[in-house]
Amino acid sequence: MTKGQDSIDLHVARWAALWEGNPAFDGEIEGAMTRMQFILRAKNRRDAAAFAGQDFTMEDYDTLHHLMVQPYPTEATPTQLAEAVGVTKASMTGRLDRLERSGMITRETDSANRRRVLVRPTRAGREAWDKYVHAGMRREQEVLGALSAKELVALNALLRKAILGLE
Repeated sequence: MTKGQDSIDLHVARWAALWEGNPAFDGEIEGAMTRMQFILRAKNRRDAAAFAGQDFTMEDYDTLHHLMVQPYPTEATPTQLAEAVGVTKASMTGRLDRLERSGMITRETDSANRRRVLVRPTRAGREAWDKYVHAGMRREQEVLGALSAKELVALNALLRKAILGLE
């Protein structure tokens, strides 16, 4: 690598040579997509290391996080949580069982509709979420720490534009 080049530049150069003359290959798109994946993998590795060897897992945090960001009064059904997290209802049941056993959540029948179960965080769940969400924010700042505040604004504007094109 030369000064100012990253590992993705080498990847794009290899692909450009392989796909030379193929109009389907766009080095700028390949570079952007691969860099976004690289950044996300770096964040995920840091998250995995932060939870390694603990009783509170990334899955516990992810489930609790999706519960905590619900509108007041901070409750959701297991189905709503499964959809928000992107797991099956059966997987969510296992996650909720674990969180309930550890005192992080409660599950209660909805008084307005006895067929519904409402999941709510406990004080211990709120405290755990608060601890881990702030640590997660610090890890995210580390991952994007090479960027200035102005560069982060520009990056967000570009990513927002790409997402608006997909929504």
